[in-house]
Amino acid sequence: MTDPDRSTADDVASLAPDDDAPVPYIRRTHDWYGALGYGNPYRYAHFAEVPFAPLRRPLADATVALLTTAAPFQPDKGPQGAGAPYNAAAKFYVPYAMDSAVDHDLRIAHVGVDRRHASMVDSGCWFPLPLLRRFAAEGRIGRLAARAHGVPTNRSHRHTLEVDVPIVVARCLEDGAHAAVLVANCPICHQTMSLTARALERAGIPTVLMGCAKDIVEHCGVPRFLFSDFPLGNAAGRPDDPASQRATLELALRVLETAPGPRTTVQSPQRWSASHAWKADYCNPERTPPEELARLRAESDAAKATGKALRESSGVRTGESRDVGAGAAR
Repeated sequence: MTDPDRSTADDVASLAPDDDAPVPYIRRTHDWYGALGYGNPYRYAHFAEVPFAPLRRPLADATVALLTTAAPFQPDKGPQGAGAPYNAAAKFYVPYAMDSAVDHDLRIAHVGVDRRHASMVDSGCWFPLPLLRRFAAEGRIGRLAARAHGVPTNRSHRHTLEVDVPIVVARCLEDGAHAAVLVANCPICHQTMSLTARALERAGIPTVLMGCAKDIVEHCGVPRFLFSDFPLGNAAGRPDDPASQRATLELALRVLETAPGPRTTVQSPQRWSASHAWKADYCNPERTPPEELARLRAESDAAKATGKALRESSGVRTGESRDVGAGAAR
């Protein structure tokens, strides 16, 4: 028989610190870009209503599509591997598709992940294509859709919704996808994948979004969300930890199967580490000296110029971002 006094004492002793909570990325990024000197805080997408498409067949008999915001490695575009700084030159602004039957070298140097804590090397943390193929071979899912899809992280809600998302949805429908797994990386990636998930659901394709920015996803509103309380860039599991990655993907599929309705969020029981100190590192102006903020402002201006040139060369009109502020984590 359990001693109630002992149980209460154990609960008190195990209370977590107040700051051991999901990182508030919306507030953090607003504060960060304000400290860099940008005005007009970015307006993250927000909806009151959330679409929901039920899963109409067992996953063991379903065709599953995988969507990512990671970018194909471009050897001529500068550092994109271990220790790579933010690299705007490696961005892409047009949705791409790739053969899901083979491996691909995708990177996340082009987006604002947590570089102190993201691997930048183990793509199993952000692109679980090989693991999904293994799940198909084991019968956990019926099959992978013929193509996996890359979705650009454009700051403009309008461009994402009116240009990029319809392309991705059409391709998933062409491939006969019965369900989709979406993996997000940076803050804007989480918004992009949330908008994409909503559109897929309206098209009748059930989705589950895997991510680490809980506030951004729930602010937008998605049908199903697996939240891992990990640093940005690790939505599919801890680096160099196959067991973590397998458990994370399995839990995402269970959320896809069992969500009772829209706005279903399930938090992974996995912990990043024994310490929660990492949560104070990302885009924190209180931990950044003024001279470092000045240097980072100059880097940010240069990255914006690079991104503008890339958008224009891709046929994306830069004026389409005028409906949002400058202060958005890339």
